[in-house]
Amino acid sequence: MIEYIKGILDELTPAYAVIDCNGIGYQLNISLNTYSIVQGKKEIKLYVHEVIREDAHILYGFSDKKEREMFLLLISVSGVGASIGRMILSSMTVEEIAGAIASGNSGALKKVKGVGQKTAERICVDLKDKIKTEESSLLVEISVTSRAKDEALAALVMLGFVKAQSEKALDKLLKDSPNASVEDLIKAALKML
Repeated sequence: MIEYIKGILDELTPAYAVIDCNGIGYQLNISLNTYSIVQGKKEIKLYVHEVIREDAHILYGFSDKKEREMFLLLISVSGVGASIGRMILSSMTVEEIAGAIASGNSGALKKVKGVGQKTAERICVDLKDKIKTEESSLLVEISVTSRAKDEALAALVMLGFVKAQSEKALDKLLKDSPNASVEDLIKAALKML
């Protein structure tokens, strides 16, 4: 998995950036927010999400981890693909998206091209528990605990354990130590199951 690519900005358009990294040019699809941040810079670092399909390997680049985390949350919603996720990030800031989700404001999301009423509502419902706002200031705290649990659960199910039992074990472990890493959760759950 590629965490980030750092190198010389060779080409930049509102849709993608090409980074020359030791003589290899990587094309990364970007949002308009990332475009405005990297514009005018000679050397950049973009955090990466790689989508591997049967017919293509596609790289998405983000100016910071917060934007990448929001993208991953958006594409985890049924009916929201990478193109729509990127369109949402191009139309709104991460804080605006988090605020709309936390407050259930599907109307703000519906204004984004390609997002219909049902999709906007599904985004709000599916992600409301994963986005936290504190004291009405839109500080984004993407739920790391939720992500660690999801990854650990997926690993346990792949190992052949029953999903319901695995989920119970992980919930118990996270209650005792909410900041446990995915690896620690899996190891501890294996001892319980």
